[in-house]
Amino acid sequence: MMPGHSSSKAFILDTNVILHDPSCIHQFHENDIVIPLAVIEEIDHFKRGSQVINLNAREFARTLDSITGNSIFNGGVPLGPGKGKVQVAIAKGLSEEIRVIFSEDSADHRILSVAYDLQKAAGKSRSVVLVSKDVNMRMKAKALGIRAEDYTTDRVHSIEALYSGKQIVEDVDDGVISAFYQAPFELPAETISRKHRLELIPNKYFILRNPNRSVLACYDSTTGMMRKVEKIQASGIRPRNAEQIFAVDALTRSSIPLVTITGKAGTGKTLLALASAIAVRRDYRQIFVARPLVPLSNKDMGYLPGDIESKLAPYMQPIWDNLKIIQNQFSEDDKQYQQIDQMIREDKLVIEPLSYIRGRSLQKIFFIVDEAQNLTPHEIKTIITRAGDAVKIVITGDIYQIDHPYLDAESNGLSYLIDHFKGQSLYSHINLEKGERSELAELASNIL
Repeated sequence: MMPGHSSSKAFILDTNVILHDPSCIHQFHENDIVIPLAVIEEIDHFKRGSQVINLNAREFARTLDSITGNSIFNGGVPLGPGKGKVQVAIAKGLSEEIRVIFSEDSADHRILSVAYDLQKAAGKSRSVVLVSKDVNMRMKAKALGIRAEDYTTDRVHSIEALYSGKQIVEDVDDGVISAFYQAPFELPAETISRKHRLELIPNKYFILRNPNRSVLACYDSTTGMMRKVEKIQASGIRPRNAEQIFAVDALTRSSIPLVTITGKAGTGKTLLALASAIAVRRDYRQIFVARPLVPLSNKDMGYLPGDIESKLAPYMQPIWDNLKIIQNQFSEDDKQYQQIDQMIREDKLVIEPLSYIRGRSLQKIFFIVDEAQNLTPHEIKTIITRAGDAVKIVITGDIYQIDHPYLDAESNGLSYLIDHFKGQSLYSHINLEKGERSELAELASNIL
């Protein structure tokens, strides 16, 4: 049995936990960690490649390699003050009980065998827990009487309470609203919050209204003022509702280097981000637009026919479609139409998979990450921490439309980012709720 005092637990990590968060071994406090050798073998299969999952595999391998000494296989190695130990466990074939229930000798069953043997050795003296992002793996463990849990370190506590970035304020005095329409088009926030209970968060947007009139405003925490938000178009795209007006405002302000936009299909997330980037292109050296590759049925892209360009086309086509919508706001002989083609030819506008852009210098870049609900919190952190000078990062997605097999609305990187960055002066978020596609598309989005 692995060393440890009776009050600590032993956590057995599944491969998907490590690929989800390569720093996971530092997240279990004083408890001990067991990594079955079958997990190390699986990690080795993921080390080659340029996808985020491959980078995570290599990062974890380096972390584990830095913990030197043979004791990692015999008794474990301390992870530091206030932390437990980490040990690699070698299973000597499948336990007899495992073999009876699961005849197949697979990596999953070897991991279960390690957990089963460790639990049997510990008896009632110590709690043994298998940690896996795979619900089927957790079900198998529970069938064997092994306690199993999801990896919840980076989960959002309440998705229903996730920050929306906006607030509607009713029954605002006519005089207050009128003041916003006169220079300097702003008021001290306390003028409004004194009467109305406002949650004043940096760069939060407000719809101030009464039965007669309304005004759109944004709270500036550096000045303590509530400023009027104007309706502006971006590259020929005109916002169609208050939320879209807020989004364009945040997207075109260089003082806000990080913006997140959420919403279901048809709300205009990607279109507004791309149009705004083109509108402020002179402030940046390049525009990067990227999205993660999450193949259907969790298969590798290699199974798709054709060369790499034809494999990537289905994933990147929606971005090209949005770019075409922007271009079609102008006639073909219009200068703005031709400028978009020129930007593409000169690599001023680059549309590529996220893994292809990794490693590039992020200096004076307008960087749009689309479909970010398919990224883990660790991947989101990696992107943002690489931001250089004069960079604007825009992250969009639908937190309820996830293709990743081990993520959900509460554990994806986009939700995690919104939850943790709320209240930061360098950050703005807006959730788009109203769809702007056809009546049929909106109906389908709501009921199917």
